[in-house]
Amino acid sequence: MHRMKGLLALVFIVISGCGQDDETVTGGVDSPFVKTAAVASADAGIVGLSGTVRARHETPVAFQVGGRIAARRVDAGQTVRAGQVLFELDARDLEQASQAAQADAAAAQSALATARAELGRVRQLKGQNFVSAQALDRSELAEREARTRSDAARAQLAQARNALGYARLSAPAAGVLVEVSGEPGQVVAAGQRVAMLAHAGEREVEVFFPDAARPPATGQLVRADGAALPLRLREVSGAVDPQSRTWRARYSVLTGGDALALGSVVRAAFTLPGGDGQALSVPIAALDERGEGPRVWTVVDGRAQPVAVEILALDAETARVRGSLKAGDTVVALGTHLLTPGMAVRELAQ
Repeated sequence: MHRMKGLLALVFIVISGCGQDDETVTGGVDSPFVKTAAVASADAGIVGLSGTVRARHETPVAFQVGGRIAARRVDAGQTVRAGQVLFELDARDLEQASQAAQADAAAAQSALATARAELGRVRQLKGQNFVSAQALDRSELAEREARTRSDAARAQLAQARNALGYARLSAPAAGVLVEVSGEPGQVVAAGQRVAMLAHAGEREVEVFFPDAARPPATGQLVRADGAALPLRLREVSGAVDPQSRTWRARYSVLTGGDALALGSVVRAAFTLPGGDGQALSVPIAALDERGEGPRVWTVVDGRAQPVAVEILALDAETARVRGSLKAGDTVVALGTHLLTPGMAVRELAQ
């Protein structure tokens, strides 16, 4: 009997031990690995942003009259000179309108000549008292009306000739066509854009700043070879964009702008006024936004915990933030959208 009790106790201990091992193993499998990165102190004054090279003046090119495009003389990316023909409309209707206006002007001129001759005869008869003063007044009014109709017909003829000239669309200035949308056979309305002309000359960099940072007066464009070109603020949008929550700013490239390709993406560095000494740098993938404001995730005692932050600036790889963090803390650098508060995780240092 005593041996039987001893065997039962031994079996119970073995079964209990196996259950604990299985639970431990299962708990380890359920806890995913997360890649973490250390929080670094950010330079409180310097911020790097991406910008786009633009021309100082960009003009939408459009016909002043509507019609069907008969010919396109240029392509996107082509350099054009001032006055060079870009597009041509089918001018048959415009030619007919010009001929009709010319005929109306000739008819009005003939009517004016007839009224003037009649007025001369009536004046002679009035001098001999063969007609009344009322007849002379009627002749003078008829001549005035014919003269007015002739002036209106000449103005309509000038408009018709101008419209015929508008059938040929020329470049308003020398530059590069960064966009061409008009095609032969397409029917366009007056004022509808068919191309975008970037004027030759001064180049600018268009940059978008986060709403927490006002664009500074100066900056530097950093080229691929490491050379820095000075930038000067020319204009800034009057309000924050409601969708992107950014300020749109344009900086003039003071030197070396001619070598920059239109539309190319460049890197620029700016010194923000009133730098924040509490600014920290985290990987941009560490930011998490779920409609409750930006946050990052830290690992505390093996569990993920969210920390609310304020975004100060963004670049291609890092974000400058401010929050309840300090330099040296670790944050989850990838897969933050899968985490929940208190979720068990295992750190995989970056």
